[in-house]
Parts: sequence; C-alpha cells; structure tokens
Amino acid sequence: MEKPTREDAWALLTKWTESEALIKHALSVEAVMRHLARKAGEDEEKWGIVGLIHDVDYEKYPEEHCVKVRELMEADHWPEEYIRAVQSHGWGICVDVEPQSVMEKSLFAVDELTGLVTATALVRPSRSVLDMKAKSVKKKWKSAGFAAGVDRSIIEKGAAMLGVEVSDLITDTIEGMRTVAEEIGLKGTVGEEG
Repeated sequence: MEKPTREDAWALLTKWTESEALIKHALSVEAVMRHLARKAGEDEEKWGIVGLIHDVDYEKYPEEHCVKVRELMEADHWPEEYIRAVQSHGWGICVDVEPQSVMEKSLFAVDELTGLVTATALVRPSRSVLDMKAKSVKKKWKSAGFAAGVDRSIIEKGAAMLGVEVSDLITDTIEGMRTVAEEIGLKGTVGEEG
C-alpha cells in the first residue's frame, strides 16, 4: 500500500475496534491532527489517517499496545512512516519509539489531551465543545481527581516537544474536535432551540 486512504484507515480501525468510545476517541484525534496539519501546512490526509488509526491495537491487545500495531499494519502492507508514527505515541509508556517528526510529536501531544477535553465538555451545562474555551480545560487540569486517567505530564512533554504553550495546544485541540462535534457526541445543546 503506497499511500493509504482514509477508507483503508477506517477499515483497519473497525476491523480491530468495536468500542464506541474508542471509535469516538479515534475520530477526535483524527480531527485534531487534521487541524494541526492545516495550521502547519502539512499533509492533512496523512496526519488525519495516523490520528484515526493510532489506537488500532488497543482494544484487542491492550497489553501489547503500540507493539502489536506493527504486525497488524504490516499484514495490510502499510508504509513504515505510518507504522512508526502510530508506535511513537506510546513513547515512554509502552514503547521506546521516540517521536521525531512534527506529525509524531503532535500525535503524542494530543492523544491524552482529547480525553481531557472530552471529559471537560461532558461536565459543562451545554455538554459541548462548540462553546468551550481553553480556560475551562485549564481549570479542570488542576484537579487531579478529574479525568484521573489522563496523564497531564505526557501532554506537557508533547507541548514542549512542539515548542507550544499547553493553553495553545488545548485551544487547537478544541478547535479540531469542534469539526466532528456531532460524530463524537460533543455537540451537546449548543444551537438547539429552548
């Protein structure tokens, strides 16, 4: 497979992932990666595809996350660049593949952050990302018990790798997720007639 398409990525994701929550997470990360690629003047399709498939091995092989993915993607003849990018988001957690390219660093930085943005949106009165600002997420950031599964140090490390402020990364993550708010269940009540 020379240049995988989004259809190829969707087929791979849905072959190995049934969880609605994981699919929504994949769509969130894809949207944020596309947003960041547009901002950086990079290949939006490639970045989006990497975001979409980044957790392809997580549901079936949680103990081998970011390791098993190589076997799954090689079986479908995915290019090395995509395999490496997917593996690198587990750097320091489950693999030693360090993010090198801006695409890899971006995936590393936003993976956990989409979870924090989602959790923050769900406790808002509107239950939406459409009317959310970075300061809402920053307020929740400080509460260690809130979205306790989200490793803030990974987000900070990712932002540092990219040379951006965490607040700016949060804003970009929200903006990316807004483009798929309905698909990921975070449109909430914004825009509804009362």
